[in-house]
Amino acid sequence: MTNNTFSTKTISLNQYGIKNAKVHYQLSSEQLHDETILKGQGIETSFGAIAVNTGEFTGRSPMDRFIVKDSITEDKVWWGKINIPFEPDAFDKLYDKVAAYLSEKEIYVRDAYACADENYRLNIRVINEYPWSNMFAYNMFLRPTEEELNDFEEEWLVVNAPGFMADAAVDGTRQHNFAILNFEKKIALIGGTGYTGEIKKGIFSALNFVLPVFKNTLPMHCSANVGKEGDTAIFFGLSGTGKTTLSADPDRKLIGDDEHGWTNENTVFNFEGGCYAKAIDLSEENEPEIYHAIKKGAILENVVLDENKNVDFSDTSITQNTRVSYPIYHIDNIQVPSIGRNPKNIFFLTADAFGVLPPISKLTPGQAAYHFISGYTAKVAGTEAGIDEPVPSFSACFGAPFMPLHPTKYAEMLSKKMQEAGVNVWLINTGWTGGPYGKGTRMKLKYTRAMISAALEGKLDDVAYQIHPIFGLAIPKDCPNVPNEVLNPIDTWHSAIAYNSKARELSKAFEKNFQKFSAYASDEIMAGGPIG
Repeated sequence: MTNNTFSTKTISLNQYGIKNAKVHYQLSSEQLHDETILKGQGIETSFGAIAVNTGEFTGRSPMDRFIVKDSITEDKVWWGKINIPFEPDAFDKLYDKVAAYLSEKEIYVRDAYACADENYRLNIRVINEYPWSNMFAYNMFLRPTEEELNDFEEEWLVVNAPGFMADAAVDGTRQHNFAILNFEKKIALIGGTGYTGEIKKGIFSALNFVLPVFKNTLPMHCSANVGKEGDTAIFFGLSGTGKTTLSADPDRKLIGDDEHGWTNENTVFNFEGGCYAKAIDLSEENEPEIYHAIKKGAILENVVLDENKNVDFSDTSITQNTRVSYPIYHIDNIQVPSIGRNPKNIFFLTADAFGVLPPISKLTPGQAAYHFISGYTAKVAGTEAGIDEPVPSFSACFGAPFMPLHPTKYAEMLSKKMQEAGVNVWLINTGWTGGPYGKGTRMKLKYTRAMISAALEGKLDDVAYQIHPIFGLAIPKDCPNVPNEVLNPIDTWHSAIAYNSKARELSKAFEKNFQKFSAYASDEIMAGGPIG
């Protein structure tokens, strides 16, 4: 097993109620890789990366995410289907059961931190039942130096026990799995699921409360990169819209691919120390930066291997949500530290499976707030049971499952920052063109990249625009390296009548979704919605 400076250290977990555990503290990535294989929990692939199977859950389980309702959260959290309350006493009892379950086991502990800007740094201690879960924490959180570990004190604790099954009738959960945030005790408690994304999203959700409430900083579910002139670009988008792919640009340095804060000092910092990319249909040609990041130190989740341990990225027999996690230094072209200044362009990414939204359009401040609060993309056939045609999917602020506050709180902060920084805001459709899913085709990645590059380089500042008759969006009439007929979606359909019918269908879905926010939204934001 590989030697490592930290590998001989050990710590007691008695203060967490975990007794007589065999504690592996701060193992290196190489050691955790070897431990995973030794225990038969993973396979080394031809890439050198390990492949693991997360078990029953291959994605997050939003209905099993809870927040403890206490004096800190009671009057601030937007309670409902997304933020489900959990009783403090029930949490304490469940925590004790998890601690007892982990006692006398072999445990993996890692000290790490979130937030690349030291003014906002959050120290985290992660306690894992499995070595590959701890390796995921190594990849995804920021890694302290040995010197920083000497006087390390955690502010938040993550306790991750995939093998522990709750008794819903006794423990107050919905079923046997759970992910619970306790802001008073500063604990993220995760059990019954091996899906590693619950670990990172637990801390992301905590920061989505802590930063705006206590530090006047906007948390964002976005990727970000920085150009040669120091201009920062921000990419909001839900899973599958291209957030990771489009921010990994050979001409710009990557700040991060998923979670960022935007400070009062007008800087943008990465929460994380790694990337967690979708691996479905991954290819060296289309996504070279991500493809080449898959090497020893990376973890592939729920992929299918052949007899030579080669990965078939097109095989979705386990899940559509195949993933790869890797430390950010696996990408060559990164910003060090992961902080950008001077935000100039914001891109809202949507994979419109109806094929009606323009591939690029420029938004007014009101439209920007409207589309941010809406957080639209579409689910296509095969992504969930029972879906056999495109279904509109709205996730407020492009990250509702992780947002403890009311969405308009984040939208107000974003609007203020956009106006102060004078940023341009663009809506990018990475989805379908020429018809809906099943009839049209997916927008070519090279065209999307060309449109984003044109926006970043100021080449769309002086072109003529036309207004979409139904959505009111400003569509450029020309864009370098993109055929003109691609820019206006109606021109790509065989029938203008069919296009307008489908566009009105989607506009009605936007309006219906926004009804729950209308009481909180200003006239300017309400005017940012569909017009036809």
